[in-house]
Amino acid sequence: MLDVSGFELTHEEIDILDHPLVGGLILFSRNYHDQKQLSDLVRHIRSVTRNELVIATDHEGGRVQRFREGFSKIPAMGSISQNANETPYQSGYLSEQFGWLMAAELLAFDIDISFAPVLDIHGVSEVIGDRSFHQKPEIIVQLASEFIKGMHRAGMAATGKHFPGHGNVLEDSHIAMPVDKRSKEDIFAIDMAIFNAIHQQGLLDAVMPAHVIYPDVDDLPAGFSKKWIKHILRQELEFDGVVFSDDLSMQGAVQMGNIVERAELAIEAGCDMVLVCNDPKGTAKVIDGLPANMTLQKGSLERIKRLRKATSLNLSQLKMTKDYQVASRVLDQFYAI
Repeated sequence: MLDVSGFELTHEEIDILDHPLVGGLILFSRNYHDQKQLSDLVRHIRSVTRNELVIATDHEGGRVQRFREGFSKIPAMGSISQNANETPYQSGYLSEQFGWLMAAELLAFDIDISFAPVLDIHGVSEVIGDRSFHQKPEIIVQLASEFIKGMHRAGMAATGKHFPGHGNVLEDSHIAMPVDKRSKEDIFAIDMAIFNAIHQQGLLDAVMPAHVIYPDVDDLPAGFSKKWIKHILRQELEFDGVVFSDDLSMQGAVQMGNIVERAELAIEAGCDMVLVCNDPKGTAKVIDGLPANMTLQKGSLERIKRLRKATSLNLSQLKMTKDYQVASRVLDQFYAI
């Protein structure tokens, strides 16, 4: 999965998007000017590729929402339970409505997935912070489950991140290599228990491992670790969804070698799809440099294909529906309190 530079595709980007190794594209704020431009861009992307790309974005709400003007202002997930007037039932209802609204609007622009929700604990990590639903695992499970149910009701697959948990390390993996020195027992009983509880409900379609080292389990960051992905996630948790690497250009991945080596290691560790963002030269190096005989994980293509959205309404049609009107009213009332 790669990215593009602006509001329109360049000739070089058209060429690289049609490469057989390209299976996805992630959109950022720099790719959004207005709704017509976004529609035109996505339509053009679909028209120039031989592969059925998974088009993604980060649209969690709060400070991580790539498209703003003309889109509903989804709140930070941590703000849902902070309202003193909300009972757990009401917070769950809000989560479901916001998950539906976020997903429905993106689907109206032919965007398949938002990398959401964040399942990390609101702990010491500033980069997570109020992106997390709560400090308590049981409340995260409750609210995130409802948020995912809303996404599913809209027709969007859910990606839990950052497995097995990024909330208990101070460092930001975008700019550092975080190390979580807690015991395996603590990690499994607290952070990873959130992923497991939601997975056991059959709600997780994909996960994104953290660029974090948990030395009591493995010396490698989770996204490059066969122990975390193949053994714990696939075998012990019996997870059969998509495993995305986090962005391989992040500082938390740099110690694993050059960009091609990082991609190769992530795939060998069990990732179905690797992300290379904000590094066009690196993207070209990965596409040109991956071994010709390298094999994907068994079932990767089938799992990835399941993430593609079904037919959805365009935005004008969506806004006419009762579901949209209800969700918008709930959002307005949330901000009015």
